[in-house]
Amino acid sequence: MKILIAEDDAMSRRLLQKTLERAGYEVQAVENGRLAQEELCRSDGPRLALLDWEMPEVDGLGVCRAVRDRKEKAYVYMIFLTSKESSEDKVAGLRSGADDYLTKPFNAEELKARLRTGLRILHLEDRLVEAREEMRFKATHDSLTGLWNRGVIMELLNRELVRSQRENNSTAVLLCDIDHFKSVNDTFGHPVGDEVLREVAKRLMASVRSYDYVGRYGGEEFLIVLNNCDPTCAFGRADQMREAIATREVITKGGPLQVTMSAGLLRSADWPSRTADSCLLEVDTALYAAKAAGRNCVRVAMPPQTKKIISEEPAEKVHERQ
Repeated sequence: MKILIAEDDAMSRRLLQKTLERAGYEVQAVENGRLAQEELCRSDGPRLALLDWEMPEVDGLGVCRAVRDRKEKAYVYMIFLTSKESSEDKVAGLRSGADDYLTKPFNAEELKARLRTGLRILHLEDRLVEAREEMRFKATHDSLTGLWNRGVIMELLNRELVRSQRENNSTAVLLCDIDHFKSVNDTFGHPVGDEVLREVAKRLMASVRSYDYVGRYGGEEFLIVLNNCDPTCAFGRADQMREAIATREVITKGGPLQVTMSAGLLRSADWPSRTADSCLLEVDTALYAAKAAGRNCVRVAMPPQTKKIISEEPAEKVHERQ
C-alpha cells in the first residue's frame, strides 16, 4: 500500500520514511502541504497519509479539507502527527476531515497499529464500493448479455430524441429481432439460445460507435440508438449490422449455427416531435414488414404521407443496377 508523508522537517521525514519502508509500505514523502494536497487529490494518489499539522504553504487542516471536498473519489485515510495536545486542537483536526490523531513523539509500534486500522477501513470501503457498483450494474444492465436493459435503453432513446429535436439533427432507431430464434431454443436448448444471444449482442456492440446505445429490448429483440446519425447513412449502417450477424456462423456448444436478423429502422428526422413510445410503434411496424419480406433484411419506417413502409438499398447497389 502506498502511503504519503507530509513533514517539513527533513530529519523527521527521513526517519518516518525508513520506519514505514521497513514495515512494507511504499512511501511517498513531501515537504509541504501544497504538494501533499496535490498528490492526495490525484485520482491515483496514495490512500493513506501521515500529515504534520504545521507545514509551509498549506497546513494539515487545509490539506484535510481539500481532500474531503473531492467528489466521487476513493477514500483517503489521514492521520495527523503533531505536538499539539489540547482537546480543542484534536477536535479541530478531526473536524477538518482527519481520521486519527497521534501526538509527537509517538511510538513506532502504535503508529503501525493505527495504520493497520486505516488499512482495514480502506478495504471495507473498497468492498462497499464494489457492492454498490455491482448493484448499480444489475439495476441498469441485462444479466445475460451485459447490454442496457429495457428501462435504461428507453430512457436513453427518449433523451436522444429530445436532444436531436433541440439541436436539429437526426437520431436513428433500430429494433432488431433474431430470425427463427424459437427454433434454436426448441432444437438445441435454451443454453445454446443464450450463447446466440450473447454473441449477437457482442457483434452489435462491435458495430456501433462508443457513444451509440445498444439494449436488450426483450427476448430476442434488441433496441439500438444511433446518435447524431446522418439520415442518408442510417440505412447503410443498419444493413452493416445485419451483415455482421449473417456473414459469420455463431459457434455454440451445439455446433456452428447460421443466424440472421431482421430490423426495423426509423430516422427521427422523418418523424419530428415524436415521443420514444410513438417512435417504437412505428419502428416495430417496420420490423414486422422486414419479417414479412422474408427476414434477414432492413425496412424503414416512413411518415404517414407515404402511406406505406418502404425498403431502401445503399446507393452503391442502386448504381450497380443502373
